[in-house]
Amino acid sequence: MKREYIQVRCSIYEKKLLKRRAARAGISLSEYIRAAAFDRNIVERITPEQLQSYQMLVQYKNNFTRIGNMFKKRDPKLANAVESLAREIREHLKTLKK
Repeated sequence: MKREYIQVRCSIYEKKLLKRRAARAGISLSEYIRAAAFDRNIVERITPEQLQSYQMLVQYKNNFTRIGNMFKKRDPKLANAVESLAREIREHLKTLKK
């Protein structure tokens, strides 16, 4: 149970920035400041726009993989280029999952 109170001085800009970051992480300002002070990992919530972009990248990756598989026997250079692009998208998707 948290009973102690600490006052911290900051500028108006800093306060707004801290509140905005706490809101993006889906936690209170106090919890955000405690997490930052103790070097805990603070994960921001995904916005609907980011989720839509992520889903679009997943679909692109799947499509490029299918195209690469389709052309593998006919044009190996094109298949390699498409597979390389699919791998690059997959790596971006992995970074978004973290």
